[in-house]
Amino acid sequence: MSVENQTKLTETYNEKGERISPMLTNGTKNFLIDIDGTICDDIPNEEPERMATCLPYPDAWKILNKWYDEGHIITFFTSRTEEHRIVTEEWLRKNDFKYHAILFGKPRGGNYHWIDNHIVKATRFKGKFTDLVVETHEIEVFKD
Repeated sequence: MSVENQTKLTETYNEKGERISPMLTNGTKNFLIDIDGTICDDIPNEEPERMATCLPYPDAWKILNKWYDEGHIITFFTSRTEEHRIVTEEWLRKNDFKYHAILFGKPRGGNYHWIDNHIVKATRFKGKFTDLVVETHEIEVFKD
């Protein structure tokens, strides 16, 4: 089932009155969450046998399932490839992670710079999942 079928989307229009991509209802977040090194140990694609046996980070399970239960969208966005889909889905199911979707094939190597026409908030994982807090930092933006 697609995320769109599980979530209330609000029709959105541009300044010319033309319909554009819908938005999530106010307060609902679309979480894109990495797997390796974020919810479990970092396992390279070249060692898929470890993907089935690694242990989840307990704080990741607790917070992600809490966000899911609060109505937010949980989508895993991983550098694992489609050939890792079965082992990944089985591992998530075995470890009781609640989620809406998985996107495979995220570019490897880090140093991500996401450009989008929607608001994007980035949070770098530094070893422990907790509730999020608001802090102010400098960001890069397009020059007018």
